[in-house]
Amino acid sequence: MKGLKDKVVIVTGGSSGIGRAAARSFAEHGAKVIITGRRSGPLQAAMDDHPNIAGFTADVSAPRDAARTIDETLSTWGRIDILVNNAGAGAILPMADATAEKIAGIFAVNVLGPSLLSATALPYLAASQGAIVNVSSTFGQKAVAGLSHYAASKAALDHLTRCWALELAPQGVRVNAVAAGPTETGALTGMMGLSAEQAEAVKERERERIPLRRRGNPEEVARWIVALADPASDWITGQVITVDGGLSIS
Repeated sequence: MKGLKDKVVIVTGGSSGIGRAAARSFAEHGAKVIITGRRSGPLQAAMDDHPNIAGFTADVSAPRDAARTIDETLSTWGRIDILVNNAGAGAILPMADATAEKIAGIFAVNVLGPSLLSATALPYLAASQGAIVNVSSTFGQKAVAGLSHYAASKAALDHLTRCWALELAPQGVRVNAVAAGPTETGALTGMMGLSAEQAEAVKERERERIPLRRRGNPEEVARWIVALADPASDWITGQVITVDGGLSIS
């Protein structure tokens, strides 16, 4: 992927999991990478992966941080070519437990954040004929009990991807998404708030449902993020590529 050399890439949620794997892969292909995250410790650890990775703390759910992210990126690397909207939020949230605050928290990260950051980055992406890659989920396409609002937020992100692709094509900006299946990122005990025992039970059920009989690893998803961002994929836009071991069709 020689076309990525010296491109400037923003990866939100780049301090762990899929985001960290994607940032490292971009850097290894010669790109200059900015990662953001809410915790400074994991962020610094991810920055240590490669000298081409810089970063700072930011919260995609905070509207003020969209402009700050763009300003910091321009100050560090001087341009913006690729935006990866990877930061995500979710919770096991049965309907009976849903509150306005919990629902708004999920949508603030998964829908509002990517929307505001993409809009703020647009003039620079248009100038560089760049690309947006949204990180979605199999559950944006596949119904699952107890994750309705998380799934709905990812379904919204999928449709935003298609709408933005149509809207931004005249400006030369491509927009695609990668819908990730269950991946070994620590999200079950982190984002979803499960105990280690509960997480292992969920993992076992997922392995039974996934046709390839295993959960993915971050690098397997990151590979497709990088491929869709690569200028060599310049005739691909408006697509949601599912990477989930076949779960979506099971």
